[in-house]
Amino acid sequence: MRRLWLIFCQAVTASLAVVFVLTTLKPGWFSDRRALAQFVPVQEAATPPVGAPANSGNAVVSYAPAAAKALPSVVHVFTSKEVRQPRNPFADDPLFRHFFGDRNDPSTSRRASGLGSGVIASPSGYILTNNHVVEQADEIEVALYDGRKLGATVVGRDPDTDLAVLHIAADKLPAVTFGAPEALRIGDVVLAIGNPFGVGQTVTMGIVSALGRSQLGISTFEHFIQTDAAINPGNSGGALVDGNGNLVGINSAIYSRSGGSLGIGFAIPASLARSVMEQIIKTGEVTRGWIGVEVREVSAEQAASFGLPAQDGTLVTGIVNGGPADKGGVEPGDLLVSINGKAVGSPQRMLETIAALPPGADATLSLRRGAKTLESRVKIGKRPHPDAGS
Repeated sequence: MRRLWLIFCQAVTASLAVVFVLTTLKPGWFSDRRALAQFVPVQEAATPPVGAPANSGNAVVSYAPAAAKALPSVVHVFTSKEVRQPRNPFADDPLFRHFFGDRNDPSTSRRASGLGSGVIASPSGYILTNNHVVEQADEIEVALYDGRKLGATVVGRDPDTDLAVLHIAADKLPAVTFGAPEALRIGDVVLAIGNPFGVGQTVTMGIVSALGRSQLGISTFEHFIQTDAAINPGNSGGALVDGNGNLVGINSAIYSRSGGSLGIGFAIPASLARSVMEQIIKTGEVTRGWIGVEVREVSAEQAASFGLPAQDGTLVTGIVNGGPADKGGVEPGDLLVSINGKAVGSPQRMLETIAALPPGADATLSLRRGAKTLESRVKIGKRPHPDAGS
């Protein structure tokens, strides 16, 4: 009997030990699943359909429809040019040529290549891009979204706005839809499309960071859209589109210390690009007004030194001999206050006002010379090469 009692006690002890271990390591085996389901709250996020709003507001989950609309209109632009090798100063030495041969013949050259992007602006083959993408190229090839590669010719270039127009022999192309950049607001979502670093078609997203950026030293006429959408080398000439896939700008430049995107990119407004393109297609060039002056902003110190009563206006610092302003009696040191009654509070504003006037038209300049207020009648000339002055 004693032996049976010991066996029973050992069995009970072993069973309790097993139960203790299991309840410690696998507590779920002994819990009431139905009670757990009743008292533990479970929240599961519903997965919305692709492209559907994330909530009842206007927030959009995906910008895929906008990208799909604009992508076929953006092309890759490949350029090349012939570069002459510098002549070796020892090339005429017979001993040098005996050992090394004629390695630096004046006719020796190589081809340098570049890349950028462009936007199909019309179904008949006109493409907008940046002037700096094609300005030195002697061969240009355009790769379309469908994989075709076609040779392109330059219709015209406008260094003043850093725009150029190309043409390819094709029709029924997927032209971009022009948007209204003047309707853009700071904070609006935009997409940048191009070929950064030659990796292929790329879409990046950001917002409009600022509008009307000028005095950046990028081009003569500046009215840039600033965005934090990633823009890198190779994006130049590509499209900046709004959330509906409509073109609002031509990507032109970035602010960078390393060559990569730092979140500060600049695009030329689509309205300006369209105006330039239409003039180039029609006449092969862009015609702007010109009076032949050099100007700068006037500081308080300069206003006092010139005896000027106010800082409003633009200070004339130089005159082109024989130019319209010279013939009209304008002198260095004059403060240009208005043109045809329109105030010019900055050099950029003055430049844009004069450029908008047709060559041959008469204009009235309101000037301050010391304590005197003067008016000068000038005949608007045709703006020469960008490096020739204002």
